Amino acid sequence: MVRIRLQRTGRTKLPAYRVVIADSRNPRDGKFIEIIGHYSPLNDKEFVIKKDRYDHWLGQGAKPSTTIVRLVKKNA
Repeated sequence: MVRIRLQRTGRTKLPAYRVVIADSRNPRDGKFIEIIGHYSPLNDKEFVIKKDRYDHWLGQGAKPSTTIVRLVKKNA
């Protein structure tokens, strides 16, 4: 199953995340299909997503994680 989820980047104690399309069998920071945005919880909780690509992947049957759903609703 294809998932829309966060992939952690950044260094120790300074997290940053990419919003990626990935197979659910791959590890969190492993192989992904496409990067569609980013999230920085330390910089005023900055959340940027390519809405057209997000809608495209939802139409293809990708399932967003609960965190992604929460962030999209909050920033819509």
